[in-house]
Amino acid sequence: MQLDRVVPFGRSLDEYRTMFSLSHDDLDKEIVGVADGPASFNAEMQALGKRVISVDPLYAFRPAEIEQRFHAVVDGIMRQVKETPDDWVWTFHQSPDQLRERRVQALTRFLTDYERGTTDGRYVIGELPRLDFSDAQFELALCSHFLFLYSDHFSYAFHRAAFFEMLRIAEEVRVFPLLTLALKPSPYSHAASSEPRSRQLCP
Repeated sequence: MQLDRVVPFGRSLDEYRTMFSLSHDDLDKEIVGVADGPASFNAEMQALGKRVISVDPLYAFRPAEIEQRFHAVVDGIMRQVKETPDDWVWTFHQSPDQLRERRVQALTRFLTDYERGTTDGRYVIGELPRLDFSDAQFELALCSHFLFLYSDHFSYAFHRAAFFEMLRIAEEVRVFPLLTLALKPSPYSHAASSEPRSRQLCP
């Protein structure tokens, strides 16, 4: 997969459960989703009576602008997926077409919740490696498809600062995936987990 920037794709609650091995008890914790983008995770959690804070620089944009950014890249990404079917595991999503459909579904669910969630303080503008939250404000920080995945785009110094920041604001941090866009283990993953404070890190 070749990308020149972070792609505004979002994931669903079911995907978050699978990626981060979220238990029923986990869903009741104080959760922050870091770099959530246009995920429907927050909206779906809200519908279940649970509260998540999502933080992303994308939230500086209006709904129509976010939707436009998604549609500007989705066809190109799906074309690359279809050209490399053996590079993907088709267990959660059964086909490239279903993958695209579910990305659109997540975006649509996000957009229906976005303005109300922004007013409620559930969608917060911010970006790593500095987040405007208090120390230990959350029990659990989740970071999906950003750190490690974009190892070619961000340095180890950035990754290190980002992890320490998430560990500052949350008791536990979970990150997915640990592979780069080239489908190889990130050169930063071992170094990050070897840091003195990274024993709380749950990849």
